[in-house]
Amino acid sequence: MSAAPEAGWDVVICGAGPAGSAAALAALDRAPDLRVLLVDRATFPRDKCCGDGIAPHVLDVLGGLGVRGLVDGWTPLRRLDLSHGDQGVEGRLARPVWVVPREVFDARLLGRAVLAGADVTRHRVRRLRTTQDAVVLDETITARVVIGADGAHSAVREALGVLGTPRHGRHALALRGYAPTTAVHVGRQVIRFGDRPQPSYAWAFDRGDGLSNVGYGELAGPSAPTGAAGTAGLSRELLLSELERLLPGSTRDGTAWRAHHLPLSGWGWGAQQPDGPVLLAGDAAGLVNPMTGEGIFYAVATGALAGRAAANAVIAGRPQDAGARHRGAVRGLLQRHLRHTWSASRLIRVPRVVDAGIRAARRDQRVFDDLVELGLGDGLITPRLVAQLVRSLG
Repeated sequence: MSAAPEAGWDVVICGAGPAGSAAALAALDRAPDLRVLLVDRATFPRDKCCGDGIAPHVLDVLGGLGVRGLVDGWTPLRRLDLSHGDQGVEGRLARPVWVVPREVFDARLLGRAVLAGADVTRHRVRRLRTTQDAVVLDETITARVVIGADGAHSAVREALGVLGTPRHGRHALALRGYAPTTAVHVGRQVIRFGDRPQPSYAWAFDRGDGLSNVGYGELAGPSAPTGAAGTAGLSRELLLSELERLLPGSTRDGTAWRAHHLPLSGWGWGAQQPDGPVLLAGDAAGLVNPMTGEGIFYAVATGALAGRAAANAVIAGRPQDAGARHRGAVRGLLQRHLRHTWSASRLIRVPRVVDAGIRAARRDQRVFDDLVELGLGDGLITPRLVAQLVRSLG
């Protein structure tokens, strides 16, 4: 390690999206006097390719940090339709979800972080190095602890040289747009599984303002490059055609089409987070539900854990302990869940299993609820779900 000036900031967070803003809020909730800086290459509000679904679990985490009202003015959805071929289930959600454009949600959340005391600057991080006393970003910004919350193509993760980065693991490619809500999709989240590499599905999520978030995504494979749409033969035209085939009429008058890579979580989590004063959260940590591609809950939850771990390490005067603190906290929250979602993502590669799951959910509301928790929150493969799947496969 080479010499550098003492840290100018206690905590610097690279990326001001949900993971980064949650990290700032958690750090300042733990110690309001901390010097916290959020760094992002974009100016907010900014758009991001996403299904825009805000599960109640996200609001639970933020509520624990005193943050409320982020979905005010948007319509709660209480119905979810799942289908594959001629099998379908239409169920009532145990708790509502909201569909809020990331351009709105992320800016609101960032605003709360600023109100809590975080500073924000526009800067694209390219390099990172550690010294005895600080972490140095691009030779201009120094911190006691750095949190990488800068997405799937994380510069912080790249600088750490962590083995098994998301770009070399399983990932999916999704295309999203906004289109007028069709009559059959009003008040609903609609997911229709396709027959290409799983997870593979089209969606239409009613925003409640006359528009729906519509899109299609599928598994892109471990060896495909992570550039623009076109991965492993996945072109924009193919993704749009699959969306229209599975949900006819959903692409009509659609705008704001954007594609995005999703690093899918694996069996466990831990190797991605080394010891030391540099932490990873959300997409940067390769945390995306491998069944559904949902990532906002993981981002907010692990961002909050990273912020608290960073604050505790700084308060203790041992920034080098932050990595181990964070790794233990994430494992405690998500390790069992990640193993279950990994297993479920393997099972749904078999079309018969997808159909059996839909039949089981149609037969038993509790199974429907189990599937929702597994796909949107921190749920597990319950004994009830297993029993009903076996029955449906019999």
